[in-house]
Amino acid sequence: MANSADDAARALRQIPPVDECVRALPPQALEKYNRNYLASIVRKIQDRMRAAIASGQAPPSSREALLHEIARQVEERIAAGEFSWRPVINATGVVIHTNLGRAMLAQAAVDAISVAARSPITLEYDLETGARGDRDRMVEADLCSLTGAQAATIVNNNAAAVLLALNTLAEGREVIVSRGELIEIGASFRIPDVMRKSGALLREVGTTNRTHLDDYAQAIGPQTALLLKVHPSNYRIVGFTASVTIDELCRLAADRGLEVMEDLGSGALADLRRFGLHQEPMVRDRIAAGAGVVTFSGDKLLGGPQAGVIVGRRELINRIRSNPLKRALRCDKLTLAGLSATLGIYLRAADLVRSLPVLRLLTRTPNELEIVANRARELLAQRLGQAFSIAVAGSVSEIGSGTMPGEGIETRVLRITHPAHSADAIAAMFRRADPAIIGRISEGAFTLDMRTIEDPAALAASFPSISS
Repeated sequence: MANSADDAARALRQIPPVDECVRALPPQALEKYNRNYLASIVRKIQDRMRAAIASGQAPPSSREALLHEIARQVEERIAAGEFSWRPVINATGVVIHTNLGRAMLAQAAVDAISVAARSPITLEYDLETGARGDRDRMVEADLCSLTGAQAATIVNNNAAAVLLALNTLAEGREVIVSRGELIEIGASFRIPDVMRKSGALLREVGTTNRTHLDDYAQAIGPQTALLLKVHPSNYRIVGFTASVTIDELCRLAADRGLEVMEDLGSGALADLRRFGLHQEPMVRDRIAAGAGVVTFSGDKLLGGPQAGVIVGRRELINRIRSNPLKRALRCDKLTLAGLSATLGIYLRAADLVRSLPVLRLLTRTPNELEIVANRARELLAQRLGQAFSIAVAGSVSEIGSGTMPGEGIETRVLRITHPAHSADAIAAMFRRADPAIIGRISEGAFTLDMRTIEDPAALAASFPSISS
């Protein structure tokens, strides 16, 4: 045991200092990269080497071999990418996957962001007057055209939109909301918590499964500022239920001299029934019903970049826009450029499905997916070898990001198994592909959902050939 400890100590002493390791790197690396950056990579590699030696692994046999191995790993690390994030292949079937960046942007949005990134733009500059402008003008007119609202403003996400609107319109006063709509969104982020942070006073009415118009009417008092409706986009209550429609709520509010605000979450700008999908509440319908303020996300069903959209009556939107919090929550030029281009697609495109990746993926037919699945199975079989079993099967895809809960879409998947490897082990193997492939585990098998795979050749090309 002592000899083993002595060997480990000698091996640790053989690891060269950071500066020596950096000097041993190829000249082209030293010319191209900052020395501090290279030194930080060397330190991480040395830390892993020390941990490996401490666990009993044998290090390279000499100091020169250690220098060579560290240089090799530095080059490998640089070649793998200089970002803390990596592009991946989404084979989960979840079209709007929060953990993978939600909506894929249309090419028009990508192009617009690229132009805005490399060029000064009229973000807050009025070309006609030469005076300062308002960045909301990049998207406000299009949003009003698409929703029927009088005015619109933009912040960095929908939670911020709800926070800002409530703080502006109801700070220190009561906001009445149904208990059945006090939802929790991602990462334990709850509507009641957002309301408390806004300074509004929560007034709950009804029960979890049943709320009636009279519950709202009886709760209205001198301290009431708003009636709030929250679309439960990430869950569904079935059975003995009752809820109040936006039309009913707006009529009550009008009778009592109040405003209605609705948080639609994943707001739809188009009638999804046209594309064979379950209908989500349309923003235009909420405005037409009389809602004074409607908030929704830019990066869910809308198919744009992450943003919180606030539309409604001009007087209310102007108050929201004037809130000092607005500056803290505002979007940058890249987000506004991408959102502007996406809204332009809704206004001008003859074929939304072809132009918007979110709609394109959601509307792919089982027959189309069957063809993709068979081709992917053939190509993957050549890469993985005969020991892997790959079968095409029917399954159900999810829309994702809390959109349309319980509304799965028929899909085709590849079920991949191996006699010596668990589904978790196979999933880990696919995550080591380049680019990494993210699937899901279902019924004891690792599965790749074809709904989010448009190029089976690229899927297979991520793998080197495997013989076992």
